[in-house]
Amino acid sequence: MKLLIIDDEESTVNVVKLLLQKHFPQLTTVYTAIGSQQGFELLNEITPDLVFLDVEMPIMSGFELLEKFPDHSFDVIFITAYDHYAIKAIKFSALDYLLKPIDTDELKHAVEKFIAKKNNPADKSLYDNLIYNLHQPETDYRLAIATIDGTFFYTPEEIVRCEAVGNYTRLYIKDKKNIIASRTLKEYEDLLSEQQFLRVHRAHLVNIQYVNACTRDHELKMIDGSSVPVSRRKWDVIKQRLLINPD
Repeated sequence: MKLLIIDDEESTVNVVKLLLQKHFPQLTTVYTAIGSQQGFELLNEITPDLVFLDVEMPIMSGFELLEKFPDHSFDVIFITAYDHYAIKAIKFSALDYLLKPIDTDELKHAVEKFIAKKNNPADKSLYDNLIYNLHQPETDYRLAIATIDGTFFYTPEEIVRCEAVGNYTRLYIKDKKNIIASRTLKEYEDLLSEQQFLRVHRAHLVNIQYVNACTRDHELKMIDGSSVPVSRRKWDVIKQRLLINPD
């Protein structure tokens, strides 16, 4: 396998390379590029399997560099200093990233995930979705939802509610068939908490714009006709948040 590290900070390039050599000695072919221009040249010369790509670089950002290779077959692990906009777009597209300074355990986890699926080609639709999201306001980001039937893309506004099903999540999509995703409810809560979603019960996350009413039986009546139980300890807070008097 060929790995390529692209970052405008030589220190970060060296740290990532040393960690790869220490923890993954079987990955012997590691190329490095300082900055986006050198990265662009190397991507045209070699066909890497995995690219560690810095998001914030002069001349060309990592995202702009990626857009120049729309038909790429390599996987990407993004590298970034904390940047809410970039991280949210990456998370919504179900892609991996590392924060600077590089944490050894996080790097190991990301590479182990890549190795585990190395026989599967990169899912180009996830990268297409990332590029799409980067050109939209955050409120219009599409969420990549992986299921056994493939990956679906919906905006938060299209999701009525989410329900825990063991370590999976059932998503109820407005005017469409519900789907079961291979992510936990906690993961969706983290992703959607800024998108008008509210955790009302250990097993339920709801889009508050689709709540029609709340009842004295500690339930929410949703726009799709379903009822969602509300945890008793959260009842007063939820009522206040929704500004709805129980029927």
